[in-house]
Amino acid sequence: MCVIVGMTPSEIYLIRKSFASLSRHEHVAALVFYRRLFELDPGLRALFKGDIEAQARKLLDMLAALLSLLEKPHGLEVELREMGARHAGYGVRTADYETVGRALLDMLDETLDEEFPPATRAAWTSLYGVVQATMLEGAAGRTPAAI
Repeated sequence: MCVIVGMTPSEIYLIRKSFASLSRHEHVAALVFYRRLFELDPGLRALFKGDIEAQARKLLDMLAALLSLLEKPHGLEVELREMGARHAGYGVRTADYETVGRALLDMLDETLDEEFPPATRAAWTSLYGVVQATMLEGAAGRTPAAI
């Protein structure tokens, strides 16, 4: 099985298991994410022109799509680079990725509570590092690094 460089099959299992748990609370989880994101940086609210409920659904759909590609590094890389390029067009700045990562981890922690132990948090942190780096490459139009 081919997995993302630096991630073990057990980390991928923890991510998928926690996402399945999150799916039971998906509507609340997505809204918690955006609430936290805007608490961390109120200026980011201006990037979201549409209905936040619709945006919340898109967030969870995109997470599900990305997680479905965890054993397909090339497909994941292509998707993330394209997302990075799109997000650059929306006005997302490099510094915003750190804020999004923090909001994501905070949302997982708040929503999953005891189902988000340190090993699962570490797995999500590792995954988000790959997501961030690859999307930034796409935003900058750079040649991809190995994932």
